[in-house]
Amino acid sequence: MSAPAPSTAARLLADVGGTNARFAWQAGPGAPIDALITLPCAEHGSLAEAVHRYLRQTGHTMPPDCAIAIANPVVGDRVAMTNHHWTFSVREMKAQLGLQRLLVVNDFTALALALPRLGAADRWQLGGDAPEPGTAIGLIGPGTGLGMSGLLPDGRGGWLPIQGEGGHGTLGATTAREAAVLDVLRDWHGHVSAERAVCGQGLVDIHSALQQLDDAPGAQLPAAAITEAALAGRDARCTEALQLFCAFLGIAAGNLALTLGARGGVWIGGGIVPRLGCWFAGSPFRARFEAKGRFAAYLQPVPVYVIDTPRSPALLGAAEALDAALPLAGLAD
Repeated sequence: MSAPAPSTAARLLADVGGTNARFAWQAGPGAPIDALITLPCAEHGSLAEAVHRYLRQTGHTMPPDCAIAIANPVVGDRVAMTNHHWTFSVREMKAQLGLQRLLVVNDFTALALALPRLGAADRWQLGGDAPEPGTAIGLIGPGTGLGMSGLLPDGRGGWLPIQGEGGHGTLGATTAREAAVLDVLRDWHGHVSAERAVCGQGLVDIHSALQQLDDAPGAQLPAAAITEAALAGRDARCTEALQLFCAFLGIAAGNLALTLGARGGVWIGGGIVPRLGCWFAGSPFRARFEAKGRFAAYLQPVPVYVIDTPRSPALLGAAEALDAALPLAGLAD
């Protein structure tokens, strides 16, 4: 599906995850992105309801254009969120909101589009060397779920974003302890995707699996409590759970780098890793990222960048999607 020519109109931008929906306003292409407001998804019966609340709070009227980056596959007209109950028709929402243009894309597709616009102040590097110009870039990020995307060079100096759901690919193990944890998760869930372990709920499940393996029953702790205890060094099992979380992220990120040939680097987005700070640098992540047997040397020079910025890069990517003449899924003219 080809994109229509970009307009010069004002636009509403949204970055919708399983927990929060972030909204912003842009007066036109290239204009500053401002009036940022975060609304809890659970407080709204629908995405349209959240949109109207944002407009009321900011005093804006509905603009002609809107781009929504959403944590969900976007295939065809019907969107049903994986980690929240919102579901809607793109065409019906466009008519309901009175929009001239509505673009709905996967949130990590939008985040990938923003990567070339991020500077050194928006990231920090974990291992590897300088990126190899003109090669693919990988993107992965745990939050409520696990997003994956990337950018492929288009041969003309630009980029093509990947629209996929790699977070739901099957997760493997490197050590016997990792394999034992995955066996427990398999008993609970059947298929163990990377997202089953590498997201907020995944950290909770890893900790519960360790309790079962160690025959140490106890209360199920929330992800924030596990993380706090691990970072403070107060609880050995919480520390191991967070280490395994980072190890599984490294395994998945290394797989992504190999699949894409991401010599241009792998970026980590999402809300969890930036909060780990220097602790993440000392975690098993980088070792698992490179632990690919005969291809360890291939991955050693690949840089990993942690996106660490107070703004929402996916909102910038949503604006880029409105302006790009790309065949992105979910476009309603």
